[in-house]
Amino acid sequence: MICSLCQERAIVSQRYLGRHLCQDHFIQDFEGRMVQTIVVNRMIEKGERIAVAVSGGKDSTALLFGLSRVLAEKEVEMLAVTVDEGIAGYRDDTILAAKRIARQLGVEQVIVSFREKYGWSLDEMVVGAEVAPCTYCGVFRKNALNRAAKSLGATKLATGHNQDDEAQSVMMNYLKGDMERLMRFRPRREQPGLVPRIKPLRDIPEKEIALYAMVNGIYFESRECPYARLSLRADVRDMMNRMESLFPGTRQKTLQGFERIEELCRGDWAQMELAECRECGEPCVGKRCKACELLGMMKTIN
Repeated sequence: MICSLCQERAIVSQRYLGRHLCQDHFIQDFEGRMVQTIVVNRMIEKGERIAVAVSGGKDSTALLFGLSRVLAEKEVEMLAVTVDEGIAGYRDDTILAAKRIARQLGVEQVIVSFREKYGWSLDEMVVGAEVAPCTYCGVFRKNALNRAAKSLGATKLATGHNQDDEAQSVMMNYLKGDMERLMRFRPRREQPGLVPRIKPLRDIPEKEIALYAMVNGIYFESRECPYARLSLRADVRDMMNRMESLFPGTRQKTLQGFERIEELCRGDWAQMELAECRECGEPCVGKRCKACELLGMMKTIN
């Protein structure tokens, strides 16, 4: 294949856009789309302190590296926050990778441990539990990241969610008929105690993020989380990948369709007001946050 923009050999075929790109044009395109997403959604302003969630996987590694490049001339401070859930045979390697990229870029890193913060590792939490492992992980990761970002004085929390992740989340809520949760994907006003989250990679496919990490020499190949196959997301991911293969652009159109629904529903779904958890003080919908609910269940079981 020849690059659609020059005569160099192409390294990627963007079927959903009908073009091929060489290495140099691919990197320019990738970082250009990051910048466009940041600017259009007003994600980052001058003088901000950005906490970047860095797990050590390809997405978060590419996110930290890409932000360090596109924000190099901006008056923006970055730091890395890594959550150690405590997953044997999986998390140890990725934490080393997270430390490596933070050190390479000269970015301050903070590591937060489930065991130290909540008293149990994820492996211990799921033993004999009726709640799915991904539920524990998702709830406590969000809680840990928000608390860490606040303690570090961060104005935004950046995560490595990509186009695949976003399309899967939209589809999962379609399948569940959960409009309330679906509408949470809309741009939200700031809530007291909740560090605003941004997703600079939300418009870029997972495979292109992996390629970006490879061509920049920062790719770390790791195993899939052992709990991932136990979730609904795994089935939705397989379905969406098959549809994307047969009909290029499916993921992009899924997100565009949701954005259209969001426009039509604007005003009908008011953003929920958050209260303070009576136990930990974190923002929550009711009187007790989900993290404290799960901790209470575990204390009863153990």
